Amino acid sequence: MALTQVYWDHHIPLPKLTSLQAKVTVALVALLCFCNSYDGEFVFDDSEAIVNNKDLRPTTPLSSIWCNDFWGSNLRSNSSHKSYRPLTVLTFRLNHLIAGGLHPVGFHVLNIILHAVISALMIDVFAILIGGLGRDEDGQRLNLAPKTSFLAGLFFAAHPVHTESVAGIVGRADLLCALFFQLSFLTYCKAFNKGSDRDDSFSVHWVAVSLLLCAAAMLCKEQGITVLGVNAAFDVLLICNVNVYELSQRLLFRKNSLAFSEILSMGLLTRLGLLGLGGISMLYSRWRIMGTGPPAFTEVDNPASFEESILIRILNYNYYYSLNAWLLLCPWWLCFDWSMGCVPLIKSATDWRMVWLLLLWGFLLGLIGQALCSQDSQRRRTLTLGLVLLVVPFLPACNVFFRVGFVIAERVLYLSSAGYCLLLAYSLGHCCSRWTRYKKLLLALTLALLCVYVARCALRSQQWRSEQSLFTSALSVCPLNAKVHYNVGKNLADRGNTTAAVRYYREAVRLHPTYVHAMNNLGNILKEKNELIEAEQLLSKAVSIQSDFAAAWMNLGIVQNSLQKFEEAEQSYLNAIRFRRKYPDCYYNLGRLYADQNRHVDALNAWRNATVLKPDHSLAWNNMVILLDNLGNLAQAELIGREALRIVPNDHTIMFSLANVLGKLEKYKESESFFLHALQINPNAASCHGNLAVLYHRWGKLELAKKHYELSLKLDPEAAGTKDNYNMLLRKLDQLKRKTA
Repeated sequence: MALTQVYWDHHIPLPKLTSLQAKVTVALVALLCFCNSYDGEFVFDDSEAIVNNKDLRPTTPLSSIWCNDFWGSNLRSNSSHKSYRPLTVLTFRLNHLIAGGLHPVGFHVLNIILHAVISALMIDVFAILIGGLGRDEDGQRLNLAPKTSFLAGLFFAAHPVHTESVAGIVGRADLLCALFFQLSFLTYCKAFNKGSDRDDSFSVHWVAVSLLLCAAAMLCKEQGITVLGVNAAFDVLLICNVNVYELSQRLLFRKNSLAFSEILSMGLLTRLGLLGLGGISMLYSRWRIMGTGPPAFTEVDNPASFEESILIRILNYNYYYSLNAWLLLCPWWLCFDWSMGCVPLIKSATDWRMVWLLLLWGFLLGLIGQALCSQDSQRRRTLTLGLVLLVVPFLPACNVFFRVGFVIAERVLYLSSAGYCLLLAYSLGHCCSRWTRYKKLLLALTLALLCVYVARCALRSQQWRSEQSLFTSALSVCPLNAKVHYNVGKNLADRGNTTAAVRYYREAVRLHPTYVHAMNNLGNILKEKNELIEAEQLLSKAVSIQSDFAAAWMNLGIVQNSLQKFEEAEQSYLNAIRFRRKYPDCYYNLGRLYADQNRHVDALNAWRNATVLKPDHSLAWNNMVILLDNLGNLAQAELIGREALRIVPNDHTIMFSLANVLGKLEKYKESESFFLHALQINPNAASCHGNLAVLYHRWGKLELAKKHYELSLKLDPEAAGTKDNYNMLLRKLDQLKRKTA
């Protein structure tokens, strides 16, 4: 491999830094871009992948990480997305362990550091792709394009499309995948250690290590396997110095039959065989692990893939490619989700958006033509490898090999953006070498672009700090996206603003009339507002659209119970349990229905089922104690109450109910103890003060009874029963005073 002179590099109007200086500078720029996201919350997909993921908890066996998907579901389950990323989940678990819980700061800080490290390492990747593996007399690798690789590294560090991967904690998968992708590529380069021209010697050891690192990248995210394609292209174009255009001409027109055999003699076939064997082994293992079946996606996830017409599918896929290209060129319109109407389908070839497809392919074909046909070997290789780095990592998301579960996802551009940054840096270097008189202008434009990138990253990172700002920011980008309106509504509802939430939920249903989750949430709010008829209509429609929607069945049962449609409510609850057998909340609500119908045994059985499925279900425990108390079965109520407090020892409602039972059993001392303990936890509970006063009243501790009656009435002056008891106590105290007088 001869030293390749990068003729345009010295024309770039940037200082020539040492390798360490360049890497530190790029890392600092990366930190500057995303540092304001360090104290952000868990947002969007973080809830499922981290907050609700049982695999992060210390009580869950470590082995479960290797059996479950990224979201904590069993890989062989039909509902699993088949995202097998155990190394990423392992880093989440380490974050959880080090922080002693779910504290988002540690998760965010690690993401930012990883991006800084990846950005610094990109300089080495870019330097090799542009200038090759040249070495000095001491065997040290030379960077023959220090300014170009530095500039490309700056572009990569500051590109705003990376915000989702860095500021969103679940983007850890993309970051770790990129890190192992880089290490696999750099290790593959180590296999060629002599640096001589057209050297056919290589180290099988380093190729094997590269394959192991590729496997690690794949265990962080599926996209990691694409490094094999980059390694193979690098081998053909830089190690073997193949002119693809010239070779194709020779093969087609049989001008030189020795050309192909010369390439094979250099060991290329062996290396490609190792890469191919490794890739096939990884794909087979992955296929076996995920249960040999593809993930099941719905039409709303990727509507184009469900179109019957192949032509319509192809047109829309290519339109998606053009939108991804636009995000790289102009990363201003960024959105956390691009599904559900955000990108309307192209239905015919006369759609005006076809212009974007033509522009994309016109530009790509022009680049490919330059990459293949240029007489300048350095330019040819740089453009070709830049295109390889742009296109190959994107292939798993292109819908060609299998259906993906999204329309556009900014996170999948994390690696592909490296190819774009390389091509952009090359273009600026080429312009500087040709238009030397405009160097200052080009420098000013470059610095302006970097400043815009940094500012956009800072703004977008700020938006990713909370769900409120993230979801609201999407309204201007994707106003037709029902999921955006749904998430804004859900966030408002979680913060107590149900009136505003209703407006966004209604808009989500209007935009997507079969959006069952929006119907379910809207129905819940209307139920709380006592608008029961409309709530019943919405929930009934939701379960008619998706008959196995267990949560909607349960909520429909609650509404029907409120409407005193007891038979329909019972059937709705049973349907919910049929579709989700382990559903403690549904058993709890079913128990309430039975209690309202005076079906006491059925109610107790339902609540017992709830506590079996969820031992800390305090509402079910408490209702059992109260019902048994009301039925006069005080001994059984006491047993249930004590059993409950062994499981949930700090639940003040159960303490209150058990204290009432013990008071009726004349176990005054124990009853007092539970009342006082409950008041320590919840000192402003008027009913607890009132019932403790009743206990003291029965017990004969009249001054203490007076004190707690007064505290209860101070907290709740309208409590009629407490007023009556207090007045009765005052009369008794007055009588005692008269007797003593």
